[in-house]
Amino acid sequence: MTQLTLVIGNKNYSSWSLRPWLVMKQFGLEFNEIRIPLYNNLDYSLKIRQFSPSGKVPVLLHDTQTVWDSLAICEYLAETFPTLQCWPENKAARALARSITAEMHSGFQNLRQNMPMNCRTKYPGKGLASDVQQDIERITSIWQESRQKFGAGGNFLFGNFTIADAFFAPVVQRFVTYDVQLAPVSRDYVEDVLALPAIQEWIKAAKSETEIISQYEF
Repeated sequence: MTQLTLVIGNKNYSSWSLRPWLVMKQFGLEFNEIRIPLYNNLDYSLKIRQFSPSGKVPVLLHDTQTVWDSLAICEYLAETFPTLQCWPENKAARALARSITAEMHSGFQNLRQNMPMNCRTKYPGKGLASDVQQDIERITSIWQESRQKFGAGGNFLFGNFTIADAFFAPVVQRFVTYDVQLAPVSRDYVEDVLALPAIQEWIKAAKSETEIISQYEF
């Protein structure tokens, strides 16, 4: 099999890069990693366009195939490696997992804008506007519903780790950074995601980065 290559941005800030990276790590896929720091100079976009026609990260390279956008990459991986069960096996669970993943992919703009991902800094209480609180309540209700319906037998939204968990992993990090107060079910889920060795590896690397993107800092 031709080696997989994933092109990502800064680990401290790039929530979109984390998602497919975490899927690949969790399911034991071997891959090369190319990290291109974002906004650090005038030619960073040109560097990304060497790999990605959209000019954005992440982008996956496999054989002659180029796949960009985090959700498209994860779907490609699920199709290419079906035995890994990147989605829940149960049809109803799979439908819910895809629905909440798509909602995370396209929604929660208030949370994204006011609480950017930042792994190496703590900003307790920052960014918590009323519209952000609405996003938080919707996210935690998603977690509770998924765990209640399909989470038996494991620590994640659908029991075993799936793409859905990868898509909410940056939110978990946001809740830690901004010290969001959570009910016990959500707090337990946050702790379980943070305990993943792959997440610990990502956070460690993020904290070692020196680049600063001012719009993602308070």
